[in-house]
Amino acid sequence: MSVSAPETVDVVCLGESMVTFLPTSSGRLADVPSFERGIGGAESNVACALAAAGHRTRWLSRVGTDGFGDHLVEAVAAYGVDTSAVQRDRLRPTGIYFRTAGERATGDGDRATPGTATAVTPEGEAVAEVVYYRAGSAASAMSPRVVPDRDLWSGRILHLSGITAALSDDCLALLGEATRRRPGRPLVSFDVNYRVNLWDERRSVAAEPAVLLDLARGADLVFVGEDEAEAAWSIRGANAIRAALPEPGVVVVKQGGAGATVFTDDGPSVFVAALAVDIAAPVGAGDAFAAGFLSATLRGLPVRRRIRHGHLMAAAALTVAGDLAVPPPRAVADRLAALDDEAWGRLRLGPGWTEAAAVGADREVCTP
Repeated sequence: MSVSAPETVDVVCLGESMVTFLPTSSGRLADVPSFERGIGGAESNVACALAAAGHRTRWLSRVGTDGFGDHLVEAVAAYGVDTSAVQRDRLRPTGIYFRTAGERATGDGDRATPGTATAVTPEGEAVAEVVYYRAGSAASAMSPRVVPDRDLWSGRILHLSGITAALSDDCLALLGEATRRRPGRPLVSFDVNYRVNLWDERRSVAAEPAVLLDLARGADLVFVGEDEAEAAWSIRGANAIRAALPEPGVVVVKQGGAGATVFTDDGPSVFVAALAVDIAAPVGAGDAFAAGFLSATLRGLPVRRRIRHGHLMAAAALTVAGDLAVPPPRAVADRLAALDDEAWGRLRLGPGWTEAAAVGADREVCTP
């Protein structure tokens, strides 16, 4: 019996999502008395942000048949994401994690006990804890055998993340197949998303962060932070990163609070400074940046505008407490992305700016 191909969407996002438990008060996890439930996952974050921005998206993953799996699928679908291809696993649970405020680090600061990450400031002060319960999860059983090409190739863009490659040997094999250059595949977007603690838990010969470089070389569009490239590959600086990744047509090097540099095959590199933002929580900004850049890519905007849309989506995420934020209305984002460099540099965005922009108050919340 033949299976019909799924309807083509703008972006297909493949990867694990987990139920997150966010503290109701500040302090160490050992001292937090209660938590609020949410969802988190790099690829589903991108899918949700793109759907909220008006694009058709599909999320591919596996979850357990437990209540947490029900919640994940329902919550992602509520953003307008197609979840029809999400598989349910009767034998493996849905992953969950607990965290304090803040984001996971990529460097030595998150080397801790298995399943645990502790982000630190440059001075060594701990600012966040993340405890994962994802070993043996349903998503870790994703493989080329259970995720068919007809699903992977059902979008104009296939968005992947290095987090998936770190989950298991089967997941790494799936990412290897997804990034293998073959006729007819969609544009492949790959966010390196290096997580030290995940790779430290993997002890197989193949489980080395260097494989992320091979996966990135198979993609058409790569997102990578300067800190990630140094931590994973000992490569320093945007130009050196591009030299190590000559194959992708577009390489986006994220440079923290400074901004981002984009290299393309058909022109000189382009740098755009990051926006001044009053940060509520530095969680999900990288995923939001990728969503903004991909949205502008789908619309065929020039490279400089693509970077600015990435910065604007990141600013939306940075000014809310959770992983996901309401994106700015497209008309507002287009107006801001079209500002001259001086006006762009004067922008300062704070909590609530996207909601205010949605009711026509963008000038008041988007300028100092």
